[in-house]
Amino acid sequence: MIAGLLGFFAASIGCALSTNLTMLLIFRALQGMLVGAATIVGRVVIRDMHAGAQAQRLMSRVMTIFAIAPVVAPIIGGWLLLIGDWPVIFLFVAGYAAVLALVVWRVLPETLPAAGRQPMHVGALLAGLWVVAKDLAFERLAFAAAATFAGYFIYVVGAPIVIVELLGLGEQDYWKLMAPMVMGMAGGAAIAGRLAYRLSAEELVDRAMIGAIGAGALNLLIAVVWPGPPQAFIGPAMLGVAVGVAFPILQLRLLDLFPDRRGAAGSMGTFASLMFNAALASVIVPLVSASLATVALTGLVLVIIGAGLWRWHRIDDAEGQNSRVAMTE
Repeated sequence: MIAGLLGFFAASIGCALSTNLTMLLIFRALQGMLVGAATIVGRVVIRDMHAGAQAQRLMSRVMTIFAIAPVVAPIIGGWLLLIGDWPVIFLFVAGYAAVLALVVWRVLPETLPAAGRQPMHVGALLAGLWVVAKDLAFERLAFAAAATFAGYFIYVVGAPIVIVELLGLGEQDYWKLMAPMVMGMAGGAAIAGRLAYRLSAEELVDRAMIGAIGAGALNLLIAVVWPGPPQAFIGPAMLGVAVGVAFPILQLRLLDLFPDRRGAAGSMGTFASLMFNAALASVIVPLVSASLATVALTGLVLVIIGAGLWRWHRIDDAEGQNSRVAMTE
């Protein structure tokens, strides 16, 4: 984590000192590669230190922060631009990364037991990633999480089209869509944290998936019968609530599949989600953005796919448990 944060610090300095677009894009790509270290390792640390409901509550808090960050970041960026030009933003980010690296070094203990540590051999790391990637249970959970999140995220990557072209609003009106979505996701994460000790993780995801399908269906109905603001923002906000409940739990379940390879599981889960979102932004959204109804229908289909994969996982997991019980009798 410290190495990733220091690398991110260096890449941010590179962005601030860039003299042309190509140089800026290279350092931005490095930022994207390195930021995953803190994101992925942070989740693994939570699972290393906590289990069950407590881990779920902490992951929900992380999800809340991720939901709020896209709202807070532009505000901070606007304030920084009052001080200087755009490089100031990257210098601020670099300073933030340096502070985090210092805090991690001084405060956060190593959570991986010595017996579970592995040498930094490229071949061994790639072999571990392959073991995770080819596991059917992992694939089901990873794509269940990715598809469900995509049913919500389609409104994030498609916001310019939805707001300006389909709803006829202005470029200053993005907040009308984004604010309800962010509040919905933050609210869902808070709900998951509150209910962590009352319902099992599986029950929470079951209900969240049902809620996501219901929200997607309502969203489609509004898009067909009563399109336009502000009612067009109700469905995406409700999808945010469902995703906020389910996503942290699905992330924990991915890590629990490989207790000895949580880093690899977290990496591959994030990779699957990023690739899914990249396809969503570059291929799916341009194909389905003819109307609000087609966007809403696509979101509903994605959520149904995610729910179906989760249900498949639940059935297969139950059958596996029954088989293990039968073998012990």
